[in-house]
Formats: sequence, structure tokens, C-alpha cells
Amino acid sequence: MIRLMLNGRETTLDVDPDMPLLWALRDHAGLTGTKYGCGIAQCGACTVHLDGQPIRACVTPASAVEGAAITTIEGIAGPVAEAVRAAWRDLDVVQCGYCQSGQIMAAVGLLSQTPSPTEDDVVAAMEGNLCRCGTYQRIHAAIADAATRLG
Repeated sequence: MIRLMLNGRETTLDVDPDMPLLWALRDHAGLTGTKYGCGIAQCGACTVHLDGQPIRACVTPASAVEGAAITTIEGIAGPVAEAVRAAWRDLDVVQCGYCQSGQIMAAVGLLSQTPSPTEDDVVAAMEGNLCRCGTYQRIHAAIADAATRLG
């Protein structure tokens, strides 16, 4: 049994402690917005927040989040999340959409820590979040737009 705060709610998951958090979220908590991409923390599709910091859920054992706060794409809220969502919509960032929950979680993590990021900050924060459709320019533009909205 793993006890944690999941999207702001006390939750207990009856999972093997070694189970990757990704599968605990998807298969046991029913939160399928977090995607499986590579399984080796190289693509970013599985990005969630652990105590406010972006992590890769595919390589994080469920036992590592005991007592922690996990936020998934279904649970992000607040001014930063709203600014990112609005920028994503207004700039038509999404193409196929598969990577977007991880991209958005990484962007929210960046803007929560660095409200006025430089392009180098954006590149560094988003490195490792892959987009098969190649919408990187729109992703970076949306992050800049969200930062301006937060202003």
C-alpha cells in the first residue's frame, strides 16, 4: 500500500512498491492522461509533478512517492496551469497530442519556478520532452506566451 496526495486528495494505492508510478497512476488510479512513451525516462510523455517538481513516472517506483504530493495532467490547476493551457490553445500547439500532457507538465514546472524564462531556460527545461510531430517552435512560443500572460 502506497499512501500519497494525488491531485490534492489523500489516496492509497494497493500496488507493488516496485511498480513504476506511471502504471500505478494509469492502471490503479485510472488517470490515463499521463502517457507511456519509452519506459526509460528519455521522452517525457510520462512527466508528472512530485512535490511540484517534474519527474518521469515511468522510472519512478511507486514506493518513492510514499507520503509525497503527485500531480498529474488531470490535476494541474492555478494561474500557471491556466496560462499554459490558454497559450497552448491560442497558439494551436497540439498536432497529434500524444506528448502534450508531458510537455504541459514540464512547461508548468518551468514557469512555476522561473516565471520569466529566457529561451535558454526553456530549452533546458524542455530538453528530453520529445515531440514526434516536431511542434517544438510552437511549444516554445506557447511557453513565452504563457510567461507574458503571467506577467
